[in-house]
Amino acid sequence: MRQEFAGEIDPITLEVINESFVAVVREMRANMVRTAYSSIIYEGHDFSCVLVDGEGQLVAMAEDNPVHIFPVPMEVGQMLERFGGDIHPGDVFIHNDPYTGGTHLNDVAIISPLFHCGEMTIYPVVRAHWGDVGGTTPGSISGKNTEILHDGVRIPILRVIEKGVLNQGMLDLLLHNMRVPEERRGDFFAMLATCHTANKRLEELAAKYGWGVILAAKDRLLDRAEASMRRRIAALPDGESIYEHFMDHDGHSLEPIRIRVRIEKAGDEIIVDFHGTDPQTKGAYNVGPAMAPSAAFSVIKAFLDSKGAINHGAFRPLAIEVEPGSLLSAQYPASCAGSMEVSHAVVSALIGATARFASDVVTGDLKGTSNHVYIGGRDAQSGGPFLFYEFPAGGTGGFAQSDGNNATRNFTEGDFASIQSVEVIEQGQPLKIRELSLRADSGGPGERRGGLGLRREVELLAESALLSISSDKNVIPPFGVLGGGPGKPNRFGVARGGETLAPSETPGKAAGFPLLKGDVFVMETSGGGGFGDPFQREVESVFADVSAGYVTEDGASEDYAVIVQDGVLDEEATRARRQAARAARRALTLVLADEEAGEDSRRRCYMNPETLAQRNLEAGSLVELRGKWGVPLRAWVEEDEGMPDDAVGLAADGVAILDAEQGDAVFLSPVNV
Repeated sequence: MRQEFAGEIDPITLEVINESFVAVVREMRANMVRTAYSSIIYEGHDFSCVLVDGEGQLVAMAEDNPVHIFPVPMEVGQMLERFGGDIHPGDVFIHNDPYTGGTHLNDVAIISPLFHCGEMTIYPVVRAHWGDVGGTTPGSISGKNTEILHDGVRIPILRVIEKGVLNQGMLDLLLHNMRVPEERRGDFFAMLATCHTANKRLEELAAKYGWGVILAAKDRLLDRAEASMRRRIAALPDGESIYEHFMDHDGHSLEPIRIRVRIEKAGDEIIVDFHGTDPQTKGAYNVGPAMAPSAAFSVIKAFLDSKGAINHGAFRPLAIEVEPGSLLSAQYPASCAGSMEVSHAVVSALIGATARFASDVVTGDLKGTSNHVYIGGRDAQSGGPFLFYEFPAGGTGGFAQSDGNNATRNFTEGDFASIQSVEVIEQGQPLKIRELSLRADSGGPGERRGGLGLRREVELLAESALLSISSDKNVIPPFGVLGGGPGKPNRFGVARGGETLAPSETPGKAAGFPLLKGDVFVMETSGGGGFGDPFQREVESVFADVSAGYVTEDGASEDYAVIVQDGVLDEEATRARRQAARAARRALTLVLADEEAGEDSRRRCYMNPETLAQRNLEAGSLVELRGKWGVPLRAWVEEDEGMPDDAVGLAADGVAILDAEQGDAVFLSPVNV
């Protein structure tokens, strides 16, 4: 048994040990970038590293993806439950199962316990995205998967190295069921080497201070992070907030998917309750039980305690409730290939719900999807298979102090690269990059504009290939806040012979679409939601956006009521246009409607035919409703002749989400997609 340390640790030593933990993680990251075989790792940085303790508590992370890191305790719990006291020095475990703490099957975790005096101490875990793990399409992820077996090889917690000896048969079995197996093998050994380096550095740290001091310092650091988070939560008013967010569809129908969240704050604790979320879907858009807690922690930590340490202590004031069998706690045989899209959607729902408690830091919605894109085929020059995988970035939301960022990552994605370089793509695959640019007018209009998405054109040079896409927010775009408008939705198409072809009948979700030589795949990513009234944006800022190519002249006129013609600002016409635009805004009276009886998950609102016509709306239109609260409620309009003129009907739970009452004035605007 190791010796416990019961004394005091001076503050300087505590900080040195804390920063040493983070330094170990950063060295792990550098090691992965230097040694990995896949460009999606060494260029895209689609991997994450963390240190955990013997109980699986998170000890330290750095610039990593929260969705990669926060499920790790559940995976370590699986290891402890399955192997118990049969874990020895030199053992290494592998895992990717979404149902027991994984994300999607492409994200493979390696766990490398470190021992002292017969007990596990602090040790590394690496999770990296393997470009292909088998399944029905190159890259394994597609918008059309319907069961976990389509997603690839599912790995329960397994011991791949026992007391330092590699189980070669197990590794061969896994790799023989994956495309481009030598690349997968290289990434596996890069992960092993990274864990080995981390364990070496931890042993060096323990040799300097002693394991008793190291473990005692770890406990104090976790307690300190917990105390910081509790202080931040306690400063908020008690209460609850409900919000709902809609994903486009599941890839097999065009019906939207609802994610519902209720946040209850009491004292220095928060309950995040996802009851009311839709059941698990037929398609790929489901997650295991670890993903919703990960997204919840990411948003709450970023909004409330963005500068505090990120470790397990900060989790302790949060309680997360998900309903088994819902799409947030899916059960076999549900596909989880689209888990990252679901995770992003949960983040959007939480941005909406948390805004009521943290209105000073609310932001427009994010690009809100991973945009998984795969092009796979055979390279005629090398004779071997090739696999292009990318997750192009988009805009972030505007916020009180600034516009959103253009085509970049956000607080839920860690240090992922925004996009792979042209040179790496063209050197490694039979592809040619025809264009890479910012997408004008894609940022949501607002006093603070949402960040822009990007446009990328990729030409196929091979004779043929297969294209798969898993994306969201192609139909229902990122929302703006406090009067800001939505960003433009994602768009994907294939240019062939002067025509633009849709890769599938379900926007953003395709599987194995056949590409031919000379086809140009066009990806356009969404912009972030706007913040604040667009007509309050300084005219000079709009003109600067037009001059920079961020906003077109038509966009300036339509979204901001700013008139620019042939590069010249017309100040007099702008004043008149803005005055007329403000005067044209008319509120509707909120009426309590009967409970909804629809068979699908759509939120419905009701207007009479005359009011619909006056607003240039049709039944079935997607709209946003805004009350005194700054986050919009999305709903689909239905015609109801019984509704009064200039009124909109909404069921009681929708009224509650708006934080409104019957008779209140609300503003309605169409969501043009």
